Amino acid sequence: MAEADPALKIGQEEIMVDSIAAVPEKGGAGVMRRRLMMLSLPLMLALGGAGYWYFTHNQVSTDNAYVKQDIVSVSSDVSGRIVEVAVHENQQVKAGDLLFRVDPEPYRVALAQADAQIAEAQVNVVELHTKYSSTGVDIARAKKDIAFARTEFDRQQQLAERGFTTRARLDEARHALDLAEASLRTAEADAAEARSALATGAQVPGVNPTLAAARAARDKALLDLRRAEVRAPVSGRVSQVDRLQIGQMMVTGLPAVSIVANDRSWVEANFKETQLDRIKPGQRAEITLDAYSGVKLKGHVASIGGGTGSEFSVLPAQNSTGNWVKVTQRVPVRIAIDEASPRQLIAGLSSDVTVHVDD
Repeated sequence: MAEADPALKIGQEEIMVDSIAAVPEKGGAGVMRRRLMMLSLPLMLALGGAGYWYFTHNQVSTDNAYVKQDIVSVSSDVSGRIVEVAVHENQQVKAGDLLFRVDPEPYRVALAQADAQIAEAQVNVVELHTKYSSTGVDIARAKKDIAFARTEFDRQQQLAERGFTTRARLDEARHALDLAEASLRTAEADAAEARSALATGAQVPGVNPTLAAARAARDKALLDLRRAEVRAPVSGRVSQVDRLQIGQMMVTGLPAVSIVANDRSWVEANFKETQLDRIKPGQRAEITLDAYSGVKLKGHVASIGGGTGSEFSVLPAQNSTGNWVKVTQRVPVRIAIDEASPRQLIAGLSSDVTVHVDD
């Protein structure tokens, strides 16, 4: 077997030496890169946490918040059958617009009866005045009769003293005088009775009580007739109109339709009790709505609730039992909206609220 060339061996040895020398250098750079990566990840997390704390340590936020609006339940003040429904579901109405109408005919009849009662009372008042005037005539006549009877009695008494008349004629003259005086007392009593019937009283000065009662009955009938037309008390969006059906009997005081007053909106944010220490009325707030991405509204803390949500629930928690578990309570905070929303606000929409507690 032929022996290898010495020069070739020397070249191979140099290549091997160069390769062996290069391996440690390459391995050291990889370790360095790995170390830098291992250190950079915690450093980035620390920087991110520091940045998050810096930008959020002056803020308190919650996603347990909902849009609230005044909801007015409208009912009829009079009973009767519904004869007209003038609105439809989700219609925008203004204060004073007609919602529905109850059959007005019974109330028109009641108004006519009240007018008749007023007329009858007016006739009675005229009769009382006439009667009172006639009692004055009776009194004047009775006084004249008394004067005549007294003159006749005096004359008969003088004649009796001289013996020119009988005792019977004297007794007749005395009886006639007594009857005339009795007639005067009767006329005065009738006058007092007529005067008392015309009395007005302190509650209705200058008006006969019977006439005042008749006028009050007419006012009540007219009011009922007007209330047969049920109109919107506030401006807003009508809801639950399906409960109004023509021919349906409307009961007084029963909620018939609801109006959502969309011009009075706010947000009820339920913050944890551990967050309340930094929240005060007047602090500015930002509101975002889940329904409308990109919509951010400005607001401020209007007030803080007087009790936790559990206190106002139908069945408040009873923590006096032995198996009590402490639960972080939430307190409703009213957030006033300071600007008009570009999109329609709907009662009950979910929202996120951030309060800037550094203000």
